[in-house]
Amino acid sequence: MARRDTDEPEDRGRNRRSGIGDARAFTPRGRTTRDGGTGDGADATADPQADAELQRRRAELRMVRGGRAEEGRPPQRLGRVTGAPANRRPRRAQEDPDLGDGDFDVEPPPRRRTAPAGRGRPDREFIGRTQAARAREPRRADRPAAGRSRPQDRRQRPAAPPPDPPKMGEPRRRLRLATALALLLFAAIGVRLVQFQLADAPAFAAQGLEDRLDKITLPAPRGSIFDSTGAVLAKSVEARFVAVDPELVEEPKATAGLLAPLLGKAPSEIEPLLQKGKQEVSGKPVRFRWLLRGLNVDDANMVRALKLKGIIVDRDERRDLPGHDLAANLIGFTGTDLNGLAGVEARYDQVLRGRNGQLRYETGNGDLNKPIPGGFRQEIKAQPGSSLMLTIDRDVQFQAQHILFEGMKKVKAVWGAAVVLDRSTGEVVAQASYPTFDAANHSAAKPEELADNATSVVVDPGSVHKAIVLSAALQEGVIEPDSTVKIGPSIKKGNQVYWDTHQFAEGTKITLPGLMAFSSNVATIKVAEKLGAEKLYEYQKLFGLGQPTGIGVPGESSGQLQPPENWSGTSYGSIPIGHEMAVTPLQMAAAYAAIANDGVWVQPHLIKKTIAPDGKVTLPAPVKSHRVISAENAAALREIMEAVTTVDQATGRSAALPGYRISGKTGTGSQVLNGKYVKGEVGSFIGMAPAENPRYVVAVFVKTPGVGAGGKVAGPAFRDIMAFTLRHFKVLPSTIASPKFVTTY
Repeated sequence: MARRDTDEPEDRGRNRRSGIGDARAFTPRGRTTRDGGTGDGADATADPQADAELQRRRAELRMVRGGRAEEGRPPQRLGRVTGAPANRRPRRAQEDPDLGDGDFDVEPPPRRRTAPAGRGRPDREFIGRTQAARAREPRRADRPAAGRSRPQDRRQRPAAPPPDPPKMGEPRRRLRLATALALLLFAAIGVRLVQFQLADAPAFAAQGLEDRLDKITLPAPRGSIFDSTGAVLAKSVEARFVAVDPELVEEPKATAGLLAPLLGKAPSEIEPLLQKGKQEVSGKPVRFRWLLRGLNVDDANMVRALKLKGIIVDRDERRDLPGHDLAANLIGFTGTDLNGLAGVEARYDQVLRGRNGQLRYETGNGDLNKPIPGGFRQEIKAQPGSSLMLTIDRDVQFQAQHILFEGMKKVKAVWGAAVVLDRSTGEVVAQASYPTFDAANHSAAKPEELADNATSVVVDPGSVHKAIVLSAALQEGVIEPDSTVKIGPSIKKGNQVYWDTHQFAEGTKITLPGLMAFSSNVATIKVAEKLGAEKLYEYQKLFGLGQPTGIGVPGESSGQLQPPENWSGTSYGSIPIGHEMAVTPLQMAAAYAAIANDGVWVQPHLIKKTIAPDGKVTLPAPVKSHRVISAENAAALREIMEAVTTVDQATGRSAALPGYRISGKTGTGSQVLNGKYVKGEVGSFIGMAPAENPRYVVAVFVKTPGVGAGGKVAGPAFRDIMAFTLRHFKVLPSTIASPKFVTTY
């Protein structure tokens, strides 16, 4: 093939039109017919220089930009046709006449055509044209051929990069996300299944078992209450309750008529309970009403034998009190559920109340609603309550109540209280109240009958307080046992004049036995002047006044004392003789017990010991005690107070007890209610015997509507109660008679 002149005019390369013929000139091997020497009649042998030029031209096809070959660069990624770089625009065959018509085996990418100058059309790209369309497109005459640029176009402009292809999706990312979600879902399901099988399985199994179980309550008996000798004061016995399901009762009137004689109620009282009704809150039918609690077993069996529809008879428990009203104000009572409501029953409810047991067993359904042999069975045994042994002696309690009641009826008293204390231990041997009630039928009692008067009623102590004044004066050395006090018929303190019942002339000297025997107000006020208000208030508190004793009875009052800073002018006259203050009968009894106990105050108490269901005995904590006065002063004061029952015309002659030396004091005061005095007088007598070595202290307080009647009842009641107590406990009579006392000079 003849070598093509490289100096051929530029018009030849520019005017030549490339077309489909040029594309067909390429062989499958990428060589043109000219290369093979078959075209145009040319010689088959190629010129070596031409071959070298051809190879060089083909290498230029691999240039990336600017038409410059990149030496040592790895081959570019090819396009749709082998041999064409994918990231550059191929040169057209017509631009280089030396390559011939078939040297380009690639389809040129679309390019932007520039409008001729002056036509005013904007540039636009012809994108997406096919190879055939571009081959038939006529060549612009004003565009120079490739490789033959004009001088001003020697610096070629880089070809524009092709547009980025659309971004393909990431299937691997979506697959990973879907896999993670699926694994998470299966993990959650697995965890929940494990929870059902391991953690929740016992709960579901227990719930299923619970649905198949029947329960029976095993009642725990309430503890008993005994006296100090072991005699029963209160106990629980087996009984039955009778109830009704109104929805099942067919003939209420007839049913009420049959139940009335067995339940001890009128038919008109029972019939309304048998009528159907609705619950106030939910509006559902009433399915249960109590008819009677604590019915004895024999009567309950008769009710069951009637086989009345809707009538329920089942096991119950009731409190049995053999003594009925014996110590009822102390013992108290329980409710229908055997919960303590008053007295010792309420104060020690947690000790007396037992813990119910329970029997649970597995049953079938429907007709097979019976215990399943070999099925689940669990029994929690009932724990009976503990029992209490009181310090009360049943016989002394009975006599104290009887004597007090008889005396109250004679004077038509409003109320009365009697206390018997063991002076050395502080044990309450008896504590009686008038009026009282039947603890076995407490619902019929009046409110005023339920109180324990010895601990709940507060009064002015009156002249029984004079023993406190003399005790403090002797202990502080203000007076001696043989001292005398110069007195007159009266004395004035503040704007109040205080008189003696037994009046003496002005300047009379009265002894301490005379002061107590005739209950001299004037002499007591003068002794208190020497003692001072602060010291008197101090000894009042030491004797336990103004604070609860802690005996263990609910509702105990603390009384009230006036501190010296609250004293008025009249207080210096009223307080020494037992006014302008409030105490309980038990507080004053404990104060006298301190004098009887050689000057040591011991806290009064009711509980002797606690007996557990298994027989184990628990003693209460040691009671509080403290010394108030010396034993010598206590003995001296006891002898001084013997004059009250031995001296002629003394105030306590009615309390004298033949064979025993009695030391005590009378008093007249008023009841204090809501901070105000109540009309009427409260007469009292507190004493101890035998005076030379006391064993017991008895205090009697009586409230009467009139004047002076209380003292007439309190003295004789003290005498009779003390006499029985000494005989009951076999206390020997006194072997030495009381001394002869000189009362005045």
